Amino acid sequence: MKKYIVLLLLAIVELSGCAVNPVTGRQELALVSEAQEISAGQEQYNPSRQMQGGDYVVDPALTQYVDRVGKKLAAVSDRKLPYEFKVINNSTPNAWSLPGGKIAVNRGMLTELSNEAELSAVLSHEMVHAAARHGAKAMERGMLLQGAMAAAGIAMSDSRYANLGIMGSSLAASLVNQKYSRDAERESDMYGMEYMARAGYNPNAAVSLQEVFVRLSENRDQNWLNGLFSSHPPSMERVVANREKALQLGTAGTFGEETYRQMTAHLKKTKEGYKAYDQGVKAISQGKTREALSLAEKALKIEPREGLFHALKGDVQFSQKNYRESLIQYNQAVELNPAFFQFFLQRGLAREKLGEVTAARADLEKSVGLLPTATGYKALGDIALAQGDRQNAVRYYEAASGSSSAAGKSAQGALVRMDLPQRPDRYLNARTGLGKDGRVYAQMINQTSVPIKNIRMKARFRDSAGRVQEIPFAFMQTLYPGKTVTIPIGTGQFKNPAALNNVDVSIVGAEIAE
Repeated sequence: MKKYIVLLLLAIVELSGCAVNPVTGRQELALVSEAQEISAGQEQYNPSRQMQGGDYVVDPALTQYVDRVGKKLAAVSDRKLPYEFKVINNSTPNAWSLPGGKIAVNRGMLTELSNEAELSAVLSHEMVHAAARHGAKAMERGMLLQGAMAAAGIAMSDSRYANLGIMGSSLAASLVNQKYSRDAERESDMYGMEYMARAGYNPNAAVSLQEVFVRLSENRDQNWLNGLFSSHPPSMERVVANREKALQLGTAGTFGEETYRQMTAHLKKTKEGYKAYDQGVKAISQGKTREALSLAEKALKIEPREGLFHALKGDVQFSQKNYRESLIQYNQAVELNPAFFQFFLQRGLAREKLGEVTAARADLEKSVGLLPTATGYKALGDIALAQGDRQNAVRYYEAASGSSSAAGKSAQGALVRMDLPQRPDRYLNARTGLGKDGRVYAQMINQTSVPIKNIRMKARFRDSAGRVQEIPFAFMQTLYPGKTVTIPIGTGQFKNPAALNNVDVSIVGAEIAE
């Protein structure tokens, strides 16, 4: 089997070839073309931003400023890509890039920086990840891994490892949370500092920035540890390397303290509002609705134009079943930021509770268009089912059931309840095996989230005379989720294992055990 996997991987390599890395100048294997890089980054850019809080829209001038700094760096970079720079409405200090030059920096990162040069250090570091194909290499490793798994699946189609090739998380999440190698981080530091110097920034800002990261990591500030450090771990080794690189590049260049102070003044002025909001989100998750409402009100006094704050107040009212009051807050949130999925999702759920079905469906469809979620698809399925539209209900429930979340599991349960009586073979698969006693057995596993009973099956096989025979058999007890049962087929015995190939088992009926 290993031989086949190696041959497959060699075939992939032979079909692709090598290319020169545009930043380092090294010859490298290139399975992903530049067009594929750009396409992947473009496709994943919006969902990546949506799942982390959406774009920061309260102060558009701040995003324009970050974009200007990014474009200055892009103009002197080693690779010309369609770079984009966005500010994410998230308090966690973090920044990331996608293949093709799609870059984002969190609001929480900007509040911790001291000057424009430090901002340029953050952006140039992320630019090198894109320009030097670090994200593309992660995609390529995934392709090689999938190729190996596909080969293994072919060789082990009867084993429990056969489906490994289709397991995994979304591309957006995997690319954003990519943990780069030490070499990749070192490259991004070194070449990023060169970009800074070329663009007229003092490269020493990259040293001070890394020193701040190290100090914060030593203090074990959890917010920082969950942010930038998860994908860009700081170290004194990186501080020393940056310091040596800065000496090579010289001390010329601007820091831009005053400009940065002016451009981030509103963000820093409203920082306490976002702190109250984050505390309110935590409070409502713990069932402390009164505390959450108080924190939402505090945040709104500091920044009444922030949709997140209105949505938090709406979430409290929704949890208290004050759906009409929550709808007022969600309307305000949508008006303030009509490009964030969560506001449409929550408004759609509130409208569903109020019986405003047409408006609810429109909001939910808008939500899943911005970011597909199990919650959104489950609610759409519920509406379709209530209206007697079984076809669309099944479609929505199937989409939601791909998630392991509570909403995904609930959707799977609803799907099974609807669909199992008509199509039991979609949810129960039987495979045959030969026991030590020479009898043929059928083995089934309940992979759904609901208990199933009265499972009726049919075995078809050709007898020694070539005639097709059918044997009905059943498991009338309850088969619980995740459990397996082995059932003998008929009472006859097969004289050799080859006879097993003639047996075909199908599920003809089953019921939900409730």
